[in-house]
Amino acid sequence: MKLVFASNNKNKIKEIALLLPNEIEILSLEDIGCFEEIPETAETIEGNAIIKANYITEKFGYNCFADDTGLEVDALNGEPGVYSARYAGEQKNANDNMDKLLFDLRYKVNRKANFKTVICLNLNGAQHLFTGVINGKIIEEKIGTNGFGYDPIFAADGYEKTFAELSLEEKAVISHRGLAVKQLIEFLNKFTI
Repeated sequence: MKLVFASNNKNKIKEIALLLPNEIEILSLEDIGCFEEIPETAETIEGNAIIKANYITEKFGYNCFADDTGLEVDALNGEPGVYSARYAGEQKNANDNMDKLLFDLRYKVNRKANFKTVICLNLNGAQHLFTGVINGKIIEEKIGTNGFGYDPIFAADGYEKTFAELSLEEKAVISHRGLAVKQLIEFLNKFTI
């Protein structure tokens, strides 16, 4: 089975490809000749995942899945949320985003946060949503070099290490994306058995 993953983020593609059964071949946007920026104009994480999946299905005709992820910080009323990638501006720079978040939390005692991933799967004319959430906290400085995005400042509940200190395999087991992908895999396994 071939499925388009509506992303050109090589880190995400690698992370998800590790988790999928061998019977499922993942194609990136580049693989199908989609080089335009898919608009992410929804007010919710779910909405952006749906927009991206529908864009590929409608414009290119492929079965596909898309994800959207947000970091929701309690003390900031759920921000950056749907704006996580561009929290510090349209340049979508991870270091700038982390610096802004750490600055915004400088006087906050409550550092609870969660990562939320929603995957929208368009398969054979039907749409399915899968959601993964991991609770944790924002630490006070960047630690670790693995991962991407906010990983160096996020530590999951029950872990001393940040996501950026975990290996890709360790992170995949507990992460928000890993949890959503696990649901996706369980669903797709019905078609590959």
